[in-house]
Amino acid sequence: MSDTVLLRRDGAGATVVLNRPEALNAWTRELGAELLAALRDVADDDEVRAVRITGAGRAFSSGADLEDIGAEDARTPEGHPDLERLLTERYHPIITLVREMEKPVLAAVNGPAAGIGASLALACDLVLASEPAYFLLAFVNIGLVPDGGSSLLVPSRVGFARAMEMAMLGERIRAPQALEWGLVNRVAPADAFEAASDALLERLAAGPTRAYAGIKRQLNHWLYTRMAEQLEVEASIQQALAASGDFTEGVAAFVERRQAVFGGR
Repeated sequence: MSDTVLLRRDGAGATVVLNRPEALNAWTRELGAELLAALRDVADDDEVRAVRITGAGRAFSSGADLEDIGAEDARTPEGHPDLERLLTERYHPIITLVREMEKPVLAAVNGPAAGIGASLALACDLVLASEPAYFLLAFVNIGLVPDGGSSLLVPSRVGFARAMEMAMLGERIRAPQALEWGLVNRVAPADAFEAASDALLERLAAGPTRAYAGIKRQLNHWLYTRMAEQLEVEASIQQALAASGDFTEGVAAFVERRQAVFGGR
């Protein structure tokens, strides 16, 4: 593994750590590739019976690294960021693997989870959040739509009205509110978060692994049978928006640390 993702094993539990703390664990191509490799590793390891995903430093993940997705070698022939290829090749296999892995996956959200970081956390089976953490569908703030499965994962947890609010208003949902809404399973005080996370991972690792796998298959069948189709819809819409003036303005405003002025084009 490279330094962008760390993999630790402790008995039957494995922990995958997003490890770009200086960038709030923003996703690059390298991090995405290493994360997929780590998840495949633990999925295929019969000695691992439960998996935890968390972030190094003070964030879970701030989402996609905008410099990375705007790189010259990641653009369409028309010169726009190739977000459809990015999603299809880099993000979708990770989200799908988390949902289909035949063992429980715990998101230990130690800090902000934004954009694809929020999608990753909400793809997990159980979500434990530290009290100072928050969730943010940040896409609309740069003229984009939710992706990484969040257009399905969020409403399946909190319903249409709250999902639309999160997607359209792009506001932070802090951990206590996320718990009230049903977006997460549990919230722990910051000083008790690590112990709570360890205890939950240990409990899952000692539990009936085949039953957990069966439970995932049941709920996936009820809620996520159209997940592949929804991921394709997200990627197609996102690619169209990558060519919009609002996306160009949103990224410029983010880089310049100012309020975006959208023109609706």
